[in-house]
Amino acid sequence: MHRIQVLDARELARVFERLAAEIVEQVGDDEKLYMVGVQTRGVPIARRLAELIGVSTGQKPPVGAIDISLYRDDIGPWRPAHQQPVIRDTRLDESIEGRIVCLVDDVLYTGRTVRAALDTLMDFGRPRAIRLAVLVDRGHRELPIAADFVGRTVPTARAEDVQVRIKEVDGEEGVWLFKEVAS
Repeated sequence: MHRIQVLDARELARVFERLAAEIVEQVGDDEKLYMVGVQTRGVPIARRLAELIGVSTGQKPPVGAIDISLYRDDIGPWRPAHQQPVIRDTRLDESIEGRIVCLVDDVLYTGRTVRAALDTLMDFGRPRAIRLAVLVDRGHRELPIAADFVGRTVPTARAEDVQVRIKEVDGEEGVWLFKEVAS
């Protein structure tokens, strides 16, 4: 595998600033905005965006975390135990009822994670609207899902992999594309 850096830490910081500005532009400083990150990397990304929105508007939106593991369509008894998901926290300290939820994740690929996240959210109430913010959109959708806010579009082949590394989770910052190397 060949590793290509798509975004370094400085470029990633600019992407965060632009995404936060776009969210404020579309949603405004609406008190009903609720940032909800998809475990694992979507949560610190949502927190950072909320901080930037707070600096911009003077009002930091609340941040929640959802775990979609039990809503995925690729788990079940046919998968070996070592491939079953690790269940993480879902924390929505405030009601999503009537709120504008900005669902946040690191990479948008087939759309299946987003579908599972939507199912998870609906178990907690009926938001006024749901918007999707992702750091990277790599294409190859299997479901009719599109992000409202995209940090960077990275064209990929299905065999390639995109990895977002966030300081709070990984100890480093950046986005990398892993490509197969022809031998």
